[in-house]
Amino acid sequence: MLKIYHNARCKKSREGLEILKESGKDFEIREYLKEPLDESELKNLIKKLEIAPIQLVRKNEKIWKEDYKEKDLSDSELVTVMVKNPKLIERPVVETDKKAVIGRPPSDIKKLL
Repeated sequence: MLKIYHNARCKKSREGLEILKESGKDFEIREYLKEPLDESELKNLIKKLEIAPIQLVRKNEKIWKEDYKEKDLSDSELVTVMVKNPKLIERPVVETDKKAVIGRPPSDIKKLL
């Protein structure tokens, strides 16, 4: 089953949602700002993405620039920061049982379809 980690206020996330709708496949929407990921879920998602945690961080967010940019955080600390501040998680992210992709650009989502 496909799942999209979605932020309705984000244009790219809305575009990603449209790609999933147009695919005709069943999928689940998780508005991760309203229903944040816990540490285990986020670690699992990062593993499926096959990236380092820093690659999932939205580095232009004010909270990142003010509170974390200058710190040398470990992968574990980065996960904790994203769990506490879900706004820092890049979006949209679409996952299957085995893989995940960041929808930047949204057309990258088609790799999972």
